[in-house]
Amino acid sequence: MRNATYGTALTLMIGWLIWIGKPVLIPVIAAAISVYVLSTAAEGMQDVPLFGRLPAWVRRVLILIAFVLAVVLLFVLVINNLTQVAAALPRYEANLQLLVTRVASLLGIEDEPTWANVRRATLDQVDFRTWIAPALLSLRGFGTTLFLVVLYASFFMAERGMMARKIVIAFGGEDAGGRALSLLSRINERIGRYLFVKTVVNLILGAASFAIMLALGIEFALFWAVLIAFMNYIPYIGSIIGVIFPVLLSLAQFGTLWMAGVVLLSLSAAQIFVGAFLEPRMMGRAFNLSPFVVLLALAFWSALWGLPGALLAVPMTASLVLVLAEIKATRPVAVLLSASGKV
Repeated sequence: MRNATYGTALTLMIGWLIWIGKPVLIPVIAAAISVYVLSTAAEGMQDVPLFGRLPAWVRRVLILIAFVLAVVLLFVLVINNLTQVAAALPRYEANLQLLVTRVASLLGIEDEPTWANVRRATLDQVDFRTWIAPALLSLRGFGTTLFLVVLYASFFMAERGMMARKIVIAFGGEDAGGRALSLLSRINERIGRYLFVKTVVNLILGAASFAIMLALGIEFALFWAVLIAFMNYIPYIGSIIGVIFPVLLSLAQFGTLWMAGVVLLSLSAAQIFVGAFLEPRMMGRAFNLSPFVVLLALAFWSALWGLPGALLAVPMTASLVLVLAEIKATRPVAVLLSASGKV
C-alpha cells in the first residue's frame, strides 16, 4: 500500500513538473530530436562522393548550417504568408459571397442568403481585435521557440564528440564504459534511423503536396505543403488537419465546390500513397507501436503541451520504446508497447 501511494505521488509530481516545465522542455526535446535527424543525415553524407571525403565535424557543421537556414526560412515563410493572407481577405470574402449565393440558388431558397447576412450572423459576433494581441504573442513565442531549438541543437551537436570520453570516465573504466557506449550506440542508431526516415517520408509528402497544389493553382502552396509535412508527425488526425486547410482555402480562392473537391481528392491520394504504401516500406520495424499506445500518447501529450505535444508525441514514444527494447530489464515493457511483439 505504501509503495502504491509513493508511486502515485511520484507519478503526479512528474506529470506536474512536465506540465509546468513546458516552456523549457519543448525546445530541449525538439532540439534533441533534431540532433538525431541531423546526425543521421551527416553520417549519410559519407555515401556522397564529394562530401564523403570531408571530416565528420565538417559534415556536422554543414548540416547544422542547413538546419539553421531552414528554420530561418520557415519563420520568414510564416510571417510572409500571414501578410499575404491579410491582403487577400477582401477577395476571398467576395468569392465566398458568390459561392453562398450560387448554392442558395441551386437549393431553390427564395430568400437567398448573402455573405453579408452569413457574416453578420457568424463572424461579426466575434471580436477579432481581441485576438490580435494573443496572436502576436503566439507568433513571438513561436520565433523564440525556434531560436531556442537552434541554440540547443548547436550545443548538442558540439557535445556529441566529447560524450564518449565522458561516458568512459563516468562508468569508471574502459570495460564498463565500453558496454555503456555499445548500448548507447545501438539506441542512438535505431532512434536516429527512425526519426530520419520519418522526416524523409514527411518531406516526400510535403513535396508531393506542393506539386499538386502548385499544379492546381492553390495560393500559398509552399506554406500549406510545410504544414502538411509537419502535421504528418501526428498520427491519424494529422493528415486530416493538414489537408482540410488547403481545401477550405480553395473554397475561398475559387468560390467553387468542384475545385475544393479536386483539391481534397488529390491531396488525399498523396496522403494514402505515403501512409499506406511508402511509409511502411521505408520504416520497416522502426515504427512498431500499438495503435492504442499511439492514441494514448497522443492524448496525453496533447493534453499537457497542446499542438507541440501532439507533434512530439509519436517521436518521443517510439524513441522510448526503442530505448526500452535495448535494455534487458525493460525489454518486456517494449514488447507490450509494440504492435507485433517484435522489437
